[in-house]
Amino acid sequence: MNRKPNDRIALARLAGAFGVHGEIKCDPSNAGRTLFVVGAHFVLKQESETREVVVAGVREHKGRLLLRIEGIDTMEGAQALNGAELFVERERIELGPDEYLDEDLVGLELRGVDGRSYGSIERVEHWPSSDMLVVAGRMVPMVRAIVREIDLRAGTVIVDPPLGLLDGEGAE
Repeated sequence: MNRKPNDRIALARLAGAFGVHGEIKCDPSNAGRTLFVVGAHFVLKQESETREVVVAGVREHKGRLLLRIEGIDTMEGAQALNGAELFVERERIELGPDEYLDEDLVGLELRGVDGRSYGSIERVEHWPSSDMLVVAGRMVPMVRAIVREIDLRAGTVIVDPPLGLLDGEGAE
C-alpha cells in the first residue's frame, strides 16, 4: 500500500439540514469523530466542487453530530450540502494500537490461516456488534477470534473463519 502521508481521508458524510438555522447532520467515521471541534478546518467535496470549510459549531443529538459551518446559516444552505463528504489530512487522525482506517483495509487480500485466498476486501461496514470486512458479498466480523493478523505491508488479512462463514459449508 503505497500511500503518501498527506493523503486526505474521508471523515464524514453530511446528511442534510437540521432545523432552520443552518445546522447540518453529520455522520463521521469513528476514527475522526474527535476532530469535530469549533474552528476545525476540513475539505468539503460535493460532486465536482472542492473547498475548505470551517466548523462554527458542533453538538451531539441522538448519537449524531450536528454541525454549523461558517457561512451557512439557513436551512436551504445546509440542505444544499446534503451528501457532501468532509476530508482531512491523514496525519491529523490518531490511531491506537490495532486500529486501522477503512481506506487501508480496502483492497487487502483476505487469506485463511491455511493459506486459502478468499478474495479482496471490498469495503468495511460499521455495525453495532462489530466492524465487518466485506469480501465477495460476505461479511467477516472484525473480532480477534476470526481476524488473526493484519499486515498492511504484505497486503493481507489472515483469518480463521468458522465453518460456513466464507465458503458456504454447513449452511443449509
